[in-house]
Amino acid sequence: MGRLGVLLLNLGGPEQLSDVRPFLFNLFSDPEIIRIPIAALQKPLAWIISTSRSKKSQANYQKIGGGSPLRRITEDQARALETQLRSQGEDAKVYIGMRYWHPFTENALAQIKQDGIEQLVILPLYPQFSISTSGSSFRLIEKIWKENPQLQPPQYTVIADWYQEPGYLNAMSALIATEIDKCPNPDRAHVFFSAHGVPVSYIKEAGDPYQAEIEDCTKLIMQTLGRKNEHSLAYQSKVGPVEWLQPYTEDAIVSLAAQGVDELVVVPISFVSEHIETLEEIDIEYREIAEAAGVHTFNRVPALDTNPVFIQTLVDLVLRAAAAPSLDIDTVTQMKKKIKMYPQEKWEMGLTTAAEIWNGRLAMLGFIGVIVEIFSGRGPLHLFGIL
Repeated sequence: MGRLGVLLLNLGGPEQLSDVRPFLFNLFSDPEIIRIPIAALQKPLAWIISTSRSKKSQANYQKIGGGSPLRRITEDQARALETQLRSQGEDAKVYIGMRYWHPFTENALAQIKQDGIEQLVILPLYPQFSISTSGSSFRLIEKIWKENPQLQPPQYTVIADWYQEPGYLNAMSALIATEIDKCPNPDRAHVFFSAHGVPVSYIKEAGDPYQAEIEDCTKLIMQTLGRKNEHSLAYQSKVGPVEWLQPYTEDAIVSLAAQGVDELVVVPISFVSEHIETLEEIDIEYREIAEAAGVHTFNRVPALDTNPVFIQTLVDLVLRAAAAPSLDIDTVTQMKKKIKMYPQEKWEMGLTTAAEIWNGRLAMLGFIGVIVEIFSGRGPLHLFGIL
């Protein structure tokens, strides 16, 4: 076995306010996010969105210090993983590939080639698989390798999801237990899991396993926790007229308060790093909703970041994958689908259910509808919770 490389995949985020507009431009230049009938209009449309929405997005980042901490935290995770791998006798090098901001996946793959990595483990920092997160990054890698086969290492394997890992479950359970014990009445504290939502069509039309994996993950964490506290699951970041997974976090909080729940331990179940959806959406927006509804205690479980048990879990995942490579990019990008609809291979005119609802974004509404959507501030342009 040659030298081992590990590629950590994540979304990326603007590190300062001046990064917000170009970050949004990168995001919406991707036809995986918004598909329009004329390819030549993709970048002009991205420019319109990024220009018109940047101030609102900047205001949200201003609330959390002026930028996303995601790159810094991911770099800390990479260093911790590399150090731990080397301490266990593995001469490994860890790389970071962000989808829409620096350091980009393209640059990571070029560096991997330059460093002569002979065996690569591709590890998304998303515990649960979704076609909109891990799947999108896998498809990008597949595209890059097809365009430039020399960038593909001699041997590689993909880790599709890992939410069932005992170390991950133990780390999450320990963090939850700590926040429960901080409550005035620990036995009465309600454990409230909040996951990033996706449009229902992802599940029904495209066979995305995300909802099933989130529900299973929640069950496994509670079993590992071993407490008798009541718990529930909801989905955050829903916007626009398209139906998203329910219950919605803001509605669920109000409902629990109406039922007499006044102590919440909020668990960001689909995130392993602090970013805008934990620091602004949960800590600020949802806290205000909870307090207004009568919740007296709102304890938010921190993201795993560089939690030692979590980092060792990543080490175990990498070593196991390197010892027995099993999944390739093509298998992973195809394995989760019930029907052949993603990625869409050609533009389909007309308002079919699969075409219009699938992306949950703006597909099939037409270019004029897209422009109206942008300037009205409505609709599913907030897939990643950044607008």
